[in-house]
Amino acid sequence: MSRIALLAALIYILIIAGIGTLNGSVLTLALPLVIYLLAGLWRGPEKLELSAERTISSERIAPGEIITVSLTVTNHGETLNQVTFHDPLPDFLEIIEGSNNRIAKLPAHGSLSWSYSLRGRRGFHTFSGLYLQAEDNFGLVIKRKFLPTSGQVLVLPSVARVRRIVIQPRQTRVYSGVIPAHQGGTGIEFFGLRSYQMGDSPHHINWRASARGNSLYTNEYEQERVADVGIVLDGRSRINDFGDRSSIFDDSVLAAVAVSSALLAEGNRVGLLIYGDRARWTSPGFGKRQRERIMQNLALSKTGESQNFKSLFIPRRMFPTNSQIILISPLHEDDLPLLAQLRRSGYPLMVISPDPVTFEARRLGNSGSVQMAARIARLEREIMLRKLRGLGIQVVNWNTAMPFDQVARAALSRPVTFLRAMRSERGGRS
Repeated sequence: MSRIALLAALIYILIIAGIGTLNGSVLTLALPLVIYLLAGLWRGPEKLELSAERTISSERIAPGEIITVSLTVTNHGETLNQVTFHDPLPDFLEIIEGSNNRIAKLPAHGSLSWSYSLRGRRGFHTFSGLYLQAEDNFGLVIKRKFLPTSGQVLVLPSVARVRRIVIQPRQTRVYSGVIPAHQGGTGIEFFGLRSYQMGDSPHHINWRASARGNSLYTNEYEQERVADVGIVLDGRSRINDFGDRSSIFDDSVLAAVAVSSALLAEGNRVGLLIYGDRARWTSPGFGKRQRERIMQNLALSKTGESQNFKSLFIPRRMFPTNSQIILISPLHEDDLPLLAQLRRSGYPLMVISPDPVTFEARRLGNSGSVQMAARIARLEREIMLRKLRGLGIQVVNWNTAMPFDQVARAALSRPVTFLRAMRSERGGRS
């Protein structure tokens, strides 16, 4: 019930009580309330005629950078004795200086300007407008209005600089790159010998092999080309989100940024599929423009349960069977059949898995029960990862307490690392 209705009801009761009891003192009690009501109605705002303008110092920032939001409200009508303004903000934006709320008196045809500073985490927000509430000095007459404004801010994901991600797809494209194509031609690594042909460079003649025969032989080098790479980012809330609003998903996003940037810098054709609040698909592409598209989609990504992850579908018209697939996921035991099916379908599969066990153990503390539970969960996770490696899947178990660039440099910058790990693991089982 509004204050006016409550006050009118009280006045009505006093008047009825005074008339019913023929008591003048009761009627006298209603007199100051009547005056209070009339003064509020007389001094209260009649019509709100205002407009608002917004200026943002930068619409695209990195995490931690500070932007300034400036607002100007102009009153095109009568004087407003008390106006409250509120500029709504999302959770990922934090006020550093100033305030997004303002209480002021606006004279007729006057204006009010103020600003505040923000910084934020990864995300995207559109500033749709200001909410205002105008009232009289007695707080009886209250009117509300929404003033539309324009403006937006995109906070890009954090970037971990990774120089190189070594992948081993079974099929490459025709363009030159850094991935061995298993075919002879122009390259750096020695591939084999063939008979010398007119036009071959004399510098490539293998004189030792030629001396043993009656003809000239030339060295052939392995061609290096680019490849198709599909990055799948797992945003399922049930394996990414923990209590107290903590989430390991931001670490997965950081890994996706680093991997996609490194692969695009080498000339590969990269696409992105995000399973989260909804499925976001960035069609494959090359170069800086593709990196920008991927960065924007990663900035918008959120955890959720939009679709069943077991029905993960890789469009073969975009990624042929032998293309490289990189899954970034904390992983769950139920994911093994899906990953085994992708491997059987002919996709070379790499899994980068932020470790949820160590992530949650750090959050819960070092009590004895936490350490025991973490040890059991760690053993179960290690069994799951060994099963994946047994399927021929390259798995990187990432303790998120370590910077991703260090992990990538140790586990993903050399092609021999994974093969040696597979041989040593098979030797241990035999």
